[in-house]
Amino acid sequence: MKFTLDWLKDHLETHASADEISTDLTMIGLEVESVEDQGRALRDFVVAHVVSAGKHPNADKLRVCKVDAGTGELIDVVCGAPNARSGMKSVFAFPGTYIPGSDFALAKGNIRGQASNGMLCSGRELQLSDDHTGIIDLPEDAPVGVPYINYAGIDGVVFDVSITPNRGDAAGVLGIARDLAAFGTGVLKNASVAPVASPGGKSPIPVELRFGAGDPMPCRMFAGRLIKGVENGPSPDWLQARLRAVGLRPINALVDITNFVSLDRARPLHVFDADKLVGTVHARMGRAGEALVALDGKTYAIDETICVIADDRAVLGIAGIIGGEATGCTGETVNVFIECAWFEPSYVATAGRKLGIVSDARYRFERTVDPESVIPGIELAARLVTELCGGTVYEPAVAGHVEGAGTEIDFPLDEVRRLTGLVVPREEAAGALVRLGFVVEGRGDVVRVKVPSWRPDVTQKADLAEEVMRMVGVDKVPVEPLPRLSGVAPRMLTPIQNRRRLARRTLAARGLDEAVTWSFISEAEAKRFGGGAAELKLANPIAAELTDMRPSLLPGLLGAARRNGNRGFADLALFEVGQVFLSAEPEGQHTYASAIRSGTATLQGAGRHWQGGARKVGVFDAKADLAALLDALGLDIEKVQLVAEPASWSHPGRGGRVQLGPKTVIGWFGEVHPALLGELDLDGPVAAFEVDLDAVPAPRRKPTKAKPALNLSDLMPLSRDFAFVVDRDVPAATIVKAARGAEKALITGVDVFDVFEGAHLGEGKKSVAIAVTLQPQEKTLTDGEIDKISAGIVGAVEKATGGVLRT
Repeated sequence: MKFTLDWLKDHLETHASADEISTDLTMIGLEVESVEDQGRALRDFVVAHVVSAGKHPNADKLRVCKVDAGTGELIDVVCGAPNARSGMKSVFAFPGTYIPGSDFALAKGNIRGQASNGMLCSGRELQLSDDHTGIIDLPEDAPVGVPYINYAGIDGVVFDVSITPNRGDAAGVLGIARDLAAFGTGVLKNASVAPVASPGGKSPIPVELRFGAGDPMPCRMFAGRLIKGVENGPSPDWLQARLRAVGLRPINALVDITNFVSLDRARPLHVFDADKLVGTVHARMGRAGEALVALDGKTYAIDETICVIADDRAVLGIAGIIGGEATGCTGETVNVFIECAWFEPSYVATAGRKLGIVSDARYRFERTVDPESVIPGIELAARLVTELCGGTVYEPAVAGHVEGAGTEIDFPLDEVRRLTGLVVPREEAAGALVRLGFVVEGRGDVVRVKVPSWRPDVTQKADLAEEVMRMVGVDKVPVEPLPRLSGVAPRMLTPIQNRRRLARRTLAARGLDEAVTWSFISEAEAKRFGGGAAELKLANPIAAELTDMRPSLLPGLLGAARRNGNRGFADLALFEVGQVFLSAEPEGQHTYASAIRSGTATLQGAGRHWQGGARKVGVFDAKADLAALLDALGLDIEKVQLVAEPASWSHPGRGGRVQLGPKTVIGWFGEVHPALLGELDLDGPVAAFEVDLDAVPAPRRKPTKAKPALNLSDLMPLSRDFAFVVDRDVPAATIVKAARGAEKALITGVDVFDVFEGAHLGEGKKSVAIAVTLQPQEKTLTDGEIDKISAGIVGAVEKATGGVLRT
């Protein structure tokens, strides 16, 4: 919201400086974005007299002018403006002056052999208008040598204030003046509008509200006023200057008047050329197939959800947003019809978003315009039209009625102290509300407060306490430190929140990038991953391909891999931690952590390398990521069950399941099935895993949080290798688990380092070689002790697998 200091003083009698007003605005909650000294950029321009303007000897369209700028001598200036002539007064810039409209500093020049020691300026070069067809033509009595900003009166100050969405009243200069007056910055002037006489009698153009019994009522009051015999030319200089100062381009007197009333009183209006109207002007809902060519030159399609202003022939404008081009006022307009109505904010905002129109009228209506300003607004507009354009005024035609909500609140004055910390005397608190326009009744600790029509945002006691705080000043609110906690803060995160945090940190540390994908997927994808139930379908999907709640995180990650692969990034390592939906019940919503690796995106890195070819990802990459995640969550993968039963999305021979007992499934890992990759248009291989974070058991609580003493042996460890011939379907994990259990006190590590199959081993047999690490604790092991442990390892493995030691 922009306004000038002079404009503010039309409503506020004050001697405060611009800096003081800026500070006070911030203190009452109207944040000042900027304060601009309007004349600063134009301070070096002066009024000058063109003594003579002769033809340039070497150019047909240039003139050589002799200019008197008040320096006591004539200055040679080459000018290309067609209106440059002898005897005129204009605006002159000396060499070295910065020209804001052209963004350069003026220098002396030589144009076609003639010296030029300055510039005669157009309105666009001074950023005063869009006119650049000629230089500024000043009246004959303009004083030569006087700074142009002093002569033109454009040395004012422009404030730019940020308005919150609930303060529609502050979208007008009067509303801002009212707040400042209540704060004590000045005295509010009388802003009442006297009725304008109507010598024309009853309006020949009727108005109506045409809404059906089942229709909403986005317009509850509609008023129109006819004025005949107007002369619509340029608006006066003072009005043009005010509109330019706040960034609006003057158009003509009738349009400028409506813009002025909108800015001055937060009361949007519209003017129609009355001779272009047919029948009754009315408000109604739009109809399918209707369209409007608006004042911005664009065509907008109308539907049944958009409120419009229309006559008996066509749509005239979109209610509360923008008018139509066909009925707009031009220089030929003689009879004008002023429209002033009240529109529901929600309908204006919805229509504006749907059509993509941002206008000053929409800005104010969607913040709520004073419902009791319809008649005062049309009276003010009629008065300005008759004063500036003349004409015969007719009586207002009014349809419907609207008034303020009439909110009354029982307000305990002690609420100010309780909610803000301010101790405000009763008389001061009540006086602040009265100055803002509220009516305060009662003299006890609880008063009855009636809210004015222009403040629909005030609905409860807290709002009144805020108003008192604003008028006292937000800088007066006491600042007190928070009380110091008496001990260690309690645990703030829930177990599942901790697991999400640990999962993200662990997977990111392993080189995977986090992705956030839609919680909605297509029906086909949902069925591929075990979902697709009717109860998990969306009633109102945001897109045709996002119809089902996801039963897995993998569809989103695989879709991200496909999109990246199509753009040349085939080697990806992605993870996501989020919600999946296994049923429509609350317990059917689980938190999963999932990850994929594609192409050559192994833990060692992706892409080709000079030392050798890159390895493709496989099932063990997914298993390693899964193991690292379970370890971070406090669960050793060697102590859970690994079942060679892959998930529905996995390659049948390259995947498995992690579980605790037969019923508690923690997660799945494996290579994505080639057929599924083909359906998703993905190049393989892709390794993936899923972990149900809700299924991971909570770690056991220890009696103390202190870590045990570090026990490191000072004896050298030793390693022994064993190779066992077992059936091909025996898991290596069974061999490792049996070997580790042979001597738990001394065996600290068992690693598989070789798997071999050959004809000489026998049909259906394989050789699995393991390295067993022994760590002596109290003394060095003798050969006999080592042989005894080795025999125990062989025996344990043979018993568990039915295999034999390979010789």
